[in-house]
Amino acid sequence: MKKAAVFGLALAGTAVARALVERGFTVVMSDDKLNDEHRALAHELNCAVVNLVDDVSIDEFLTAVEVLVPAPGVSPQHSVIMRALELGIAVRTEIDLAYEWEQARHGGPRPILAVTGTDGKTTTTMLVAALLRGAGYTVAEVGNTDVPFVSALNDDVDVFVAECSSFRLQFTQCFRSSSSVWLNIAPDHIDWHGTFDSYVSAKARMWKFATSNDVAIVPVDVALISDAVALSEARVVTFGDTHGDYYVADNMLMSPVGPIASVDSLWRTMPHDITNSLAACAVVLESGLARKEQLGATLSKFVSAPHRIELVGNFGGVDWFDDSKATSPHAALTAIRAFDSVVLIAGGKNKDLDLTELAIEPHRIHGVVAIGHDAPAIQAAFAGVCPVQIATSMAQAVELAAQMSNGRVPVLLSPACTSYDWYRNYNERGDDFQKCVKDFFETNSGVA
Repeated sequence: MKKAAVFGLALAGTAVARALVERGFTVVMSDDKLNDEHRALAHELNCAVVNLVDDVSIDEFLTAVEVLVPAPGVSPQHSVIMRALELGIAVRTEIDLAYEWEQARHGGPRPILAVTGTDGKTTTTMLVAALLRGAGYTVAEVGNTDVPFVSALNDDVDVFVAECSSFRLQFTQCFRSSSSVWLNIAPDHIDWHGTFDSYVSAKARMWKFATSNDVAIVPVDVALISDAVALSEARVVTFGDTHGDYYVADNMLMSPVGPIASVDSLWRTMPHDITNSLAACAVVLESGLARKEQLGATLSKFVSAPHRIELVGNFGGVDWFDDSKATSPHAALTAIRAFDSVVLIAGGKNKDLDLTELAIEPHRIHGVVAIGHDAPAIQAAFAGVCPVQIATSMAQAVELAAQMSNGRVPVLLSPACTSYDWYRNYNERGDDFQKCVKDFFETNSGVA
């Protein structure tokens, strides 16, 4: 009987442990912070659990193991992964196992489409899934979502759409998709990967095992992505604002088979919404699973996930937006570029990224409220660019932003940093921001 080790027992790790046991593996599990819930899971699955306290316990954990499956958040520099690689143990991710098992499915594998990129992955994954549902398919959104790929294999679905983070791609050994897109690239997760080159290399693994039957969709004029796809066997299709195989002309989303929909009819028309919509259309049309006539209705009624330049409301004549999901400078700059002038609330816990990128279009920044652990770095990034104030709570940030806005300029929470100083996750941060905005205006103006 094969033996597997699962390290990291949150959502993905738990799903992997269950899937491995279901498929006859002997499983040993562990976590940096073992708790009673983990031990209960081990008891339920009749698995061994090892508390990793030193090198001896790590070797015990890896004894006779053929494959180690780390949770997506476990860095490649973690001692467990490094020791497994030293011992010649295969290290794989949950999407890689899911792909292998799906290929062996009785009745044949179902189509797998994929999305990666520094920013816009979740929205574009949701768009691709929505377009497929509009074409009549039952779809599972898997991977870097609330549903690990391995958890969806037994579901009655027609198509999988996998959101592929660099974490999940890092240790793939066979994963591929018939139609996939790499949306963009900018420094991110350097604290996890160690270097930007390592981050790019992880992303590029999405096409490492591509065949000539697969299509890879890339943005025009992005050299790093073009260089990566050139090393694969995939057929290449491009998208862009004004040129490419998918582009915008005469206010229409255009494709190689003709116009898809008018820009004005889209669910939202910020610049990145348009390119994400083009990319999603390319993924589904190039997969052969949908026709262009089936896409327009879905593009008009699509609803994005929360905390992605989400309109909180208009208060005192000013729009307030929640972009808490923006945890890198590149993501925040994408949001900033949707405004001619904006009051920005930014900060949190930086990921070893260059925050000065936020200030490269100073004409758009009316003022900045810096928050969180790295508020001083945000303040430094905008020194000499615009007024900057530091807030010590989200409620104070909202108050200061309202003062800067003066009833004239939109306000945007787009932190460019993670939430792990004040909050458990970006959802909690965004929810608190929205609550503070509504509370502030209820208290101060009676507008809610």
